[in-house]
Amino acid sequence: MNGYALVILFALLFETLLSLAADLLNLKNLKDDLPTDFLGIYDPDRYRLAQEYLRENTRFGLVTSIFDLAVVLSFWLSGGFNFLDIWIRGWGYGSVMTGLIYAGILIGTKNLLTFPFQIYAVFVIEERFGFNKTTPATFVQDILKGIVLAVVLGGPLLACVLSILESAGGHGWIYCWLATTVFILAVHFVAPTWLLPWFNKFDPLEEGALRSAIMSYAQSVKFPLENVFIMDGSRRSTKSNAFFTGFGRHRRIALFDTLIAQHTVPELVAVLAHEIGHYKKKHVIHNLLVVILHVGIMFLLLSLFITRDGLFQAFYMEHHSVYAGLIFFGLLFSPAELIMSILIQIMSRQNESEADRFAIDTTGDADSLAAALKKISAQHLSNLTPHPLYVFLNYSHPPILDRIKAMSNRH
Repeated sequence: MNGYALVILFALLFETLLSLAADLLNLKNLKDDLPTDFLGIYDPDRYRLAQEYLRENTRFGLVTSIFDLAVVLSFWLSGGFNFLDIWIRGWGYGSVMTGLIYAGILIGTKNLLTFPFQIYAVFVIEERFGFNKTTPATFVQDILKGIVLAVVLGGPLLACVLSILESAGGHGWIYCWLATTVFILAVHFVAPTWLLPWFNKFDPLEEGALRSAIMSYAQSVKFPLENVFIMDGSRRSTKSNAFFTGFGRHRRIALFDTLIAQHTVPELVAVLAHEIGHYKKKHVIHNLLVVILHVGIMFLLLSLFITRDGLFQAFYMEHHSVYAGLIFFGLLFSPAELIMSILIQIMSRQNESEADRFAIDTTGDADSLAAALKKISAQHLSNLTPHPLYVFLNYSHPPILDRIKAMSNRH
């Protein structure tokens, strides 16, 4: 093994072991006693069920991560990347088409191998704990739609990147960055009105007390809101959520139908105020800029390594190619990706706290937001006492007890 191979192997093993350590610490941090803030929200039986849900998902995550690692290492060390490359080259297509087929087979095979795990997660774990509402037909339709989107959207983008990297020389990474940025912006504009409705049904919120309260609040914070949409989340799960996406007239605020069924009007207004807080505090734009910067850094580093002989030797390749270099760089980039993901999570937790403060300051009702978050946590069987390392690595939101404590300090 050369230096590149050792770095990649170390990164794969380190991330797996780090994840395992965080999972074990998270389980060890479980508390038998229900936190006082959740008395009357979680009953003892449901609290014990939440802890079992965490244990089950942790065990399942451990099995899947070990399986993924074993598949990658087996394919790599047996020379699979080179064998696949030689086989596809024999088909006689051009480099871009060969690259698309190469990437497609690798991604498709990985998804095929993980398909049984997806089935188990949805129809065994989620079913056992009372969350699953997905039918086999909907499950298959979602997968097929995802494949179509990957081919229709991801295929042309990958072809564009491959063409640029092969023809644009040393500055190709800049053109790839620009092309990908245009793609990201385009998806953000079309997703609310074209892509999301392909998977879920969005109905305008009907006239009534909830709509009047929401519109009144939006007007009070000078947030131009033409409509709020109800999404049929109950079609797949009993879990509830709300989200904000898009820009300008393409933006969309959506409440899951399961959320509306479980909360009072003041609680729903508080949840929506939190989502509007993300917009008013420009979190949507900030997150988009971070994604674009992230992509730029990735392409810059890619330009430094994609032609290195050692990178191809690490995977026993007989031929150099841009498409294989992209795959191998993805593995080499994983340590930097881990660091960047941690930084993004830290920023996300700060944004969520800021959106909470905005909701409380503009509604003057910390109790309703706290009540809504408590109900959502109990309904989702959320872990109330996550370990700090697990939060540091995985949480995009502050732990629920931290959020509630921050709200009580703003009374």
